Amino acid sequence: MDHWYFLGFLLLILLQLCLVSAEINGSVLEMKRGTSSVPFDPTRVTQLSWHPRAFLYKGFLSSEECDHLITLAKDKLEKSMVADNESGDSIESEVRTSYGMFLQKAQDEVVADIEARIAAWTFLPVENGESMQILHYKNGQKYEPHFDYFHDKANQELGGHRIATVLMYLSDVESGGETVFPNAEGKLSQPKYDSWSDCAKDGYAVKPRKGDALLFFSLHLDATTDSDSLHGSCPVIKGEKWSATKWIHVRSFDTAKWQSVNRDCVDENENCATWASAGECEKNPSYMIGSEDYYGYCRKSCKVCSS
Repeated sequence: MDHWYFLGFLLLILLQLCLVSAEINGSVLEMKRGTSSVPFDPTRVTQLSWHPRAFLYKGFLSSEECDHLITLAKDKLEKSMVADNESGDSIESEVRTSYGMFLQKAQDEVVADIEARIAAWTFLPVENGESMQILHYKNGQKYEPHFDYFHDKANQELGGHRIATVLMYLSDVESGGETVFPNAEGKLSQPKYDSWSDCAKDGYAVKPRKGDALLFFSLHLDATTDSDSLHGSCPVIKGEKWSATKWIHVRSFDTAKWQSVNRDCVDENENCATWASAGECEKNPSYMIGSEDYYGYCRKSCKVCSS
């Protein structure tokens, strides 16, 4: 086993122990039961950076899984939004020009299997994760460098800060579309290739390859925010880019969501208002409204509750 990966593996265990022992905001992390049909394979993981902590898992998804996620999302894409730093509200911005949508957690066996695999790799429970977001970037579309941790208190109330991000590449990209870390410590020592975009040469870059997954942490081991985790998606120059993102919080996101639903009439997704106006309350009621056993993510925008 590569000694760098072994150190990374030990670091992830240490991270989990630190978070549990500290009982961040009074919540002990407990691993949700459930296993993936594909076992975690440490030989496929490479440590990319310590500042920020970033790891690449080659072949995390099969080609069939990638195609399945794209099929689930293709007819439900909407303009991607960003969270306002002051209010936490979702707003449109030229900072992010992709299109995307959120799947329901454990929407089907394939999605549930991938979520269990992510938990096994990250040592973070399934219930700490948000719903998986599928993104589609066409020619020229990008996401300017940003942080995945929050600047506003409203979003931090739902499970606390995002501690980790797993970015899964669902397609190859002919040119451009790299994930770039402008503040990464290793950006100057990383070899740069002529085939990379100019954007990718401005930081430590990861080229999207179908099936690969990138894991990086937005918080330090002491749970303070890591400014080295600044990252962006370079513009697609040729071809198109499909990706799936799983954001993972320091506390249970599911518990926070249930508490929020029971307390207030609120939306649990930044795109709810846009989706509701596009008719998704009727087209996709299981996600938007929910059922007797499951609270939907967009009950306020679908007007099935009152504030």
